[in-house]
Amino acid sequence: MNDDVRGALRRAMRARRRALPAPERIAAAAPLAERLLALPFAPRTGAVAGYWAMDGEIPLHAWQLRLPAGVRYCLPVLHADDTLRFAPWSPGMPLAPNRYGIPEPQVSDDALLAPAELDLVVVPLVAFDARGHRLGMGGGWYDRSFAFRTTHPAPPRLVGAAFALQQAEDIAPQPWDVPLDAVCTDSDTFLATA
Repeated sequence: MNDDVRGALRRAMRARRRALPAPERIAAAAPLAERLLALPFAPRTGAVAGYWAMDGEIPLHAWQLRLPAGVRYCLPVLHADDTLRFAPWSPGMPLAPNRYGIPEPQVSDDALLAPAELDLVVVPLVAFDARGHRLGMGGGWYDRSFAFRTTHPAPPRLVGAAFALQQAEDIAPQPWDVPLDAVCTDSDTFLATA
């Protein structure tokens, strides 16, 4: 899949998810949460990360609110080295927009977790295929942050979250793409196979 095809798919899928009425997007959060909590590797303790839903992305609030008591929920924070760190966050804690306008928790650097310190990360995506390949926004933040998983498959598990309508027939991965362990939608779960 060349850059022009990837760009066209990215634009089409973003338009598709934006076209969903807000009540439908919000309602999709509950069945998505059920699928995320039912994953065979869903943690009962430790730290997990989600994202702040923007640009029509499927929201994660229902999952966050149903996490087991021993699990800390985190949000991504852009780091100076062009990778992500993750800040524990719960409703009511202060947020401020990053350079892309995405809300980030306002915490000290020593409160941030490195990517390898998480047990599970739910990643946003623009499109996915049934084999678990992901097309993101194109900035490479998640691929750079979790690049260590391509040579050392270890936690965290990476799970894409999307509306079912974001499924594409085939997404050819790029050499730098970090594979997902699963994709969960409002209607299905796709476990990645080697």
